Amino acid sequence: MNIIDDAASAIKAVWGDLTTPKEPTVYGGGGGGGGGFEMSPEELKTVIGLWQDELEKVVDDGDKIDMIVGDLMPPGQDEASTSYVNSGLDSLLSLQKQNESMRAYIEGYIQKLELARTKTMATDQANTLRTT
Repeated sequence: MNIIDDAASAIKAVWGDLTTPKEPTVYGGGGGGGGGFEMSPEELKTVIGLWQDELEKVVDDGDKIDMIVGDLMPPGQDEASTSYVNSGLDSLLSLQKQNESMRAYIEGYIQKLELARTKTMATDQANTLRTT
């Protein structure tokens, strides 16, 4: 698999089937045939923008989680209060870890989409030069 296929698979997983089928391969025998996934550089730019919007939301959520973790204090000095806050902190730290993981995933995915867009533009330009 290459970067464009990886990006296409991830896009399908998030937004469903946005494919533009290619001409099917005709051959004898059972069903099935060709197929593929195509996106123009403009469509990729739109998808990148959507992911950047999602990244902003994840970053904002992370900032809120950090603020809550920093402000969480037991209401009293007793063992029950401390235990309650420690349980809350454990949950918040798990949430923080998940948020950081999601953020890293989205940042990496945006990089893959941008690379796919760059390659698509280069391929389109090369094809245009060959036909002129």
